[in-house]
This record gives sequence, C-alpha cells and structure tokens, in this order.
Amino acid sequence: MNPFSWSFRAQYLTGFLLCAGLLGYALYVEHGMLMLPCPLCILQRIAFVVMAVFFLSGAVFGPRPVWLRRLNAGLVGLAAAVGAGIAGWHVRMQTLPAGDVPSCGGMELSYMVGNFPLRRVAEMVFTGSGDCAKIDWTFLGISMPAWTLAWFIGLGAGALWAGLRGGAR
Repeated sequence: MNPFSWSFRAQYLTGFLLCAGLLGYALYVEHGMLMLPCPLCILQRIAFVVMAVFFLSGAVFGPRPVWLRRLNAGLVGLAAAVGAGIAGWHVRMQTLPAGDVPSCGGMELSYMVGNFPLRRVAEMVFTGSGDCAKIDWTFLGISMPAWTLAWFIGLGAGALWAGLRGGAR
C-alpha cells in the first residue's frame, strides 16, 4: 500500500499513532529501563505530545474545511520544528568534549519550574547539564536525541505534505 495514496485522515491517524508509540517507548525507557529523562528529553516529549494532539485533531476532523487542514498541518509542523530544535541542541550537547559540558547541578525540570523564574529555567535547560550530554542509550550507534531529531523531521515533513497539498481526500 502506497502511503502517498492514503487519505488525509489515514496519514494523520498514522502520525498520531507514531507519536503515541514514541511517547510510549519513552515511558518504557523511563520506568522499565529506569533511565530518568533529562530536561531536554522532557521538552522533546512535550513537543511529541503537541504533535500527537494536532495529528489526532486532523484525523478526527478530516481534510475539510481546508483552512482547518492547513492549520493542523502548520501546528504539527511548528511543534516538529520546535522539537527538532531542542533535539538538535541535545545532540550538540552530546558532541561537546567532556570538559566543555556545562552543569546545572542535575536538577529535574519539575524542580526548576517550581523554584525558579521561567526565564532562568529556560536558561538552565538550554545551557544543559552533564546528564544531557550523557549517552546511555543507542540504537544502531545513534543516540536517542538523534533518533528523535529524525522523527521530528520526518513527521513534520509528512504532516506538512499531507496538510498543504492540493485536494481534499
């Protein structure tokens, strides 16, 4: 079956299921493999949740009206772009030499949000920590943030292609 001939609803339902599967795997890694996510990982999860919501919205409401289809595509694309930016930053943190990795003391994101102003939290998260630079999971020699970067790019491109192409199927 050619995915290019799938209906808009089928494509967006597939996008939703892929996001849900990726989030489910992230939860398995956290709770089953006991690998706590760093703040950048949590922000990437949030981007996948936002993408999943708009993929599901597109699957439920379908290709009409056209403005809603395009809005869903734009919002999935925006969430994918933000997620790709965060994942790219995370990959960058992992490629820094050990001595160049800044530290935020290994605080959890929930602690930072509850105890610091939002601007300071953003600064600490994007400065990174030793935990963000640590590579403790790979598949085919590629780290999890690099895989999420690929998923953000692929899902975002697919959403934009399905949502912005002509015709309503």
